[in-house]
Formats: sequence, C-alpha cells, structure tokens
Amino acid sequence: MMIIVKTVIVGIGATLVMDLWSWCQKYILKVPPLNYGLVGRWILTLPEGKFYHHTIASTSRMPGELLTGWGFHYLIGIIFAFIPLLLNGTLWLSEPSVSTALLTGLLTLLAPFMILQPAFGFGIAASRTPRPWLARLLSLLTHMAYGFGLYVAAFAIAA
Repeated sequence: MMIIVKTVIVGIGATLVMDLWSWCQKYILKVPPLNYGLVGRWILTLPEGKFYHHTIASTSRMPGELLTGWGFHYLIGIIFAFIPLLLNGTLWLSEPSVSTALLTGLLTLLAPFMILQPAFGFGIAASRTPRPWLARLLSLLTHMAYGFGLYVAAFAIAA
C-alpha cells in the first residue's frame, strides 16, 4: 500500500514540475501551453462516441471541461508515475535514477503523439499543425520536465 501512496505523491509532484515548466514556457518563452479545457472537452465527448475531432477547437465548449481536463491531466500524471516501477521495480522509490526518470518522460510522449494529438485533429505527432516540429519539440520538453519531476519527487520522498 505504501508503494501506491508514494507513487501517487511522485506522480503529483512530477505533474507539478511539468506545470511549472509550462508556466515558464508561457511567460518566459511566450509559447502558450496546452489548454486543458480542450482535454476536458475531448474526455466529455467520449461517452457520445466522439473519439476523433476534425479539430477539437471547432467542437462546442462543454460545461466543466476545464476542471475535467485538469483532473485528467493529474490522473494521467499519477498513472505514468508507475512506469519507473515497471522499469526498475520498487528500488526506484528508494534509489531513483535520472536515467529512468527521463526514459519515462520519453515513453510518455507516445500518449500525446499517438492518442491525444490525433484525437484532437492535429494528426500523429502534430503532423497536421502549422509547425509540427515546434509542437513536437514543445511536447518533448514538457515530457522531459515531467521526467525530471519524477526524479525530483522520488528523490524527495526517498530522503
């Protein structure tokens, strides 16, 4: 049970680091982060059988989409925090490694590239966006920030 609690804490911590990076990206680099309201919109249209959108921005807003999107963002951050356990076992929680954390960040790129971006109408790995390589780079940096956050959070609870 303690492994689950620690992993949940690590997932929340890593997601907070990812959000801190997104804040820096927005205010320092002047690049807007993902609008989690769009994630919520996508989640809320799933029960209607709407898995793919021409573009998610052209889909009507839904009540509660922002809260749903942020909640889903943190839930996924927690779920992804179990990946280092799959890679290194429970040793990860007592002796976290930067390499495992960053590898996890890279592995989690599959979710936006293969699921979220296509579902939003942006194509696989943002191939249908105006600047796909910029979108890919920003996704990579954000997921590396998440990976770094995994390490920082795991290191903090291991101490």
